[in-house]
Amino acid sequence: MSFTWRYENAEGAAVSAEGLPVESFPTQADAENWIGESWRELLESGVDQVSLLEGDRVVYGPMSLHPAQ
Repeated sequence: MSFTWRYENAEGAAVSAEGLPVESFPTQADAENWIGESWRELLESGVDQVSLLEGDRVVYGPMSLHPAQ
């Protein structure tokens, strides 16, 4: 089973991946490392939050990409 990130708006609706990187990762650690490096780019592209999926199962999320205030 692979890990992927679901891109979401602030209301939790899926954001179209058109123009956004779509990655599949062999491990949860790989997926988490990638989001740690890519979250700013995603935020600038209109993604407000993400959820980590293993296949169709939500591992965790939603997780905001906005800096803590």
